[in-house]
Amino acid sequence: MEMQVIEAEIAHLVRHMTLRQKIGQMIQAEISTITPREAGKYHIGSILNGGGCYPNDNKHAHIRDWLALADAYYDATTRKTSETDIVVPIMWGTDAVHGHSNLFGATIFPHNIGLGAAGNPDLLEAIGAATAREVVASGLDWTFAPTLAVARDDRWGRSYESYSEDPEIVRDYASRMIIGLQGDAASHDFAGPQKVLATAKHFIGEGGTFEGIDQGNAICSEAELRDIHGQGHLNAIAAGAQIVMAAFNEWNGRKIHGHRYLLTDILKEKIGFSGFVISDWNGYGQLAESTIDACVYAINAGVDMLMAPEDWRQVFAILIDQAQAGTITKTRINDAVTRILRVKARTGLLKSCAPSARQGAGIMPAAHDHRALARQAVRESLVLLKNNNSLLPLRPDSRVLVAGNCAHNIGMQCGGWTLTWQGTFNENNDFPNADSIFDGIRETVTKAGGIAQLSEQGEFVERPDVAIVIFGEPPYAEGQGDTTHLSYSAKHTESLELLLRLKSQQIPIVSVFLSGRPLWVNPELNASNSFIAAWLPGSEGKGISDLLFRDENNQITNDFSGKLSFSWPRNPMQTPLNRGDADYDPLFPYGFGLNYSQKGSSLSELPEQDLAHKLESSRVTVYDRYPVSSFELCIGDKNNWRVAMTGRSASSPLNFVSVRKIDMSKQEDAREFIWHGIGSAWAGFYGSRPLNLSHLAVKDASLNFLICLDAPPTGVVTLHMNNSGPKGGGIDLTRTLQQLPLGIWQLVSIDLQRFIDSGTEMHFVEIPFLLKTDGALRLSLSKVEIAA
Repeated sequence: MEMQVIEAEIAHLVRHMTLRQKIGQMIQAEISTITPREAGKYHIGSILNGGGCYPNDNKHAHIRDWLALADAYYDATTRKTSETDIVVPIMWGTDAVHGHSNLFGATIFPHNIGLGAAGNPDLLEAIGAATAREVVASGLDWTFAPTLAVARDDRWGRSYESYSEDPEIVRDYASRMIIGLQGDAASHDFAGPQKVLATAKHFIGEGGTFEGIDQGNAICSEAELRDIHGQGHLNAIAAGAQIVMAAFNEWNGRKIHGHRYLLTDILKEKIGFSGFVISDWNGYGQLAESTIDACVYAINAGVDMLMAPEDWRQVFAILIDQAQAGTITKTRINDAVTRILRVKARTGLLKSCAPSARQGAGIMPAAHDHRALARQAVRESLVLLKNNNSLLPLRPDSRVLVAGNCAHNIGMQCGGWTLTWQGTFNENNDFPNADSIFDGIRETVTKAGGIAQLSEQGEFVERPDVAIVIFGEPPYAEGQGDTTHLSYSAKHTESLELLLRLKSQQIPIVSVFLSGRPLWVNPELNASNSFIAAWLPGSEGKGISDLLFRDENNQITNDFSGKLSFSWPRNPMQTPLNRGDADYDPLFPYGFGLNYSQKGSSLSELPEQDLAHKLESSRVTVYDRYPVSSFELCIGDKNNWRVAMTGRSASSPLNFVSVRKIDMSKQEDAREFIWHGIGSAWAGFYGSRPLNLSHLAVKDASLNFLICLDAPPTGVVTLHMNNSGPKGGGIDLTRTLQQLPLGIWQLVSIDLQRFIDSGTEMHFVEIPFLLKTDGALRLSLSKVEIAA
């Protein structure tokens, strides 16, 4: 009876809505590009804050700021101009993918790969409920979670968003996370107080792309698509998921965003999904060169709401025009709007009060309870891979050296999708309700009368009883996280150097490895007495120390229970590697994980031949759609020659040069630079440590960059590769730029010999790419590398 009432109410609304009101409901804009007043004027159905987007552009925005902005959008979209006016409250979506991870002070839970290792569906539901409470507290309605990808090739940069390589865990977890976030669809708990809308994403096949390429092509049969990549979605929909987000990838060469068979015939008709389908970030734009055609293809394929973060005005106008022209039928528009209104009605949003007046708004839930839950999740996610001679658990009254680049770095613990999209540019003071791994070790050891000394480089005066070395991958998200191989050592030599230095001094070593996927770490395993896969544990570093030490009475209080939900590679090129493969031969199999009861277990010396070394030594990638981890994009002028780009845009102190993120073919995969012609300014990539390019200089290597010239230079432009900032020798690039066609992406190659002739010392290069000019210039970059 209740459903009949809802359907009748929706039908009445749709009959009386104008075309503009309907089209507005079909658009989601980002808060950085739309004001509350505009949202009301255009009848916008939804807004989002993307990764690194906050109220007032303030990373530390208080929960009051989020609520105030949420109220402003709500008020603007519910204000009637007459008694008969139809108003539909807007809903706000966010990427609360491991806790409310865009909110300053939120609880950050382990990423999905760690939760998969925990093997605890009850834990998943509790985490979903806790996340929902924090999202509601900030005034938001909807999270773009859970991710239900089954990652089959660990080279994919989003592997850590997957619970497992196997559909079994993903299937079991999907329904429990949906219930935790939304409530049980079969009870009165559904859409109750302190619950939010969930999203089953991304439909479908994103974890199965060829070579793990983000947004690539999933080449498989329909049976494989269903049985491997569809199991989580089926369970999520059965559990009451109201929203499905389309995937960026292709299936057998066709983009999912334009795939009517999958989105309409299968998802909506065969499966019976009655909620709405939303596109991913500008995902419709990949369907055609023409934005008009792209919008038409996506809507007609079955996408009901277009996520158009920046170009929402253009999309609004296109949809109006195409509806009037008949290329998008009235029937299709009514179906899309009906689905959107149905979700808003089912969850009470159509009749909701202002966000600040809702139960739980403005008050962060009991931090202690949520942090305790996150700490439990960390404990259960850890996988013990090696424990020779039962080094672990340690006595807490020991003298402990804590070393490594992740030892006291909460941002590294949390990984991508944390405060910023890629999880970069975060400091410990960005996490007021969090503890680093060192914080936990220090508390445990000091309480027992021991000594914990922190030295990232592993330096000490008095010899320690044991060294705990915490190291791992820098944060990344989609795109930037893709890799061509699984060798950690080939990309991060400093960790092994530290381990070997401590090993040469005969200091027992416990390695805690932070990563978003299984990686080939044979050399690091050999250099360690004990080795823990800690994944990306989030804000509760004390969860790790809980398992490293005995209690003050020398008893074992906590034991390892985590089991691999991904197979661990035997060599750096061993991918794809999945349970059930005909030639399955991992180093550590799916389901592996030691505990303290296995005292006889000992890992023998492993082969260390790194098959990926040649790949790394033949090129140095500086920027590939996103700055790689060891380089920082900076701009500058005479007032400050090094201003880092930490957000979506930046300007030099005197505004001589500016830079912003733009889309070339994928989300924010290029950078646009504008020199304003009012003074000398520069832009370049600065390395975290000097590069030795001598081996490339003798191989006829070149500096290659993908560039799009938007406005030709009005002055001399020089390109530098050196170690002295914007000063020093460079080569004149003016003529090269003047000869480029406007508005077309081109690959430019400059022989390294030209830089050597200009004075560059190839054995010590801190800045591999820097452009400088006094004149006006506008160009975009999407790739910079030095290659033989």
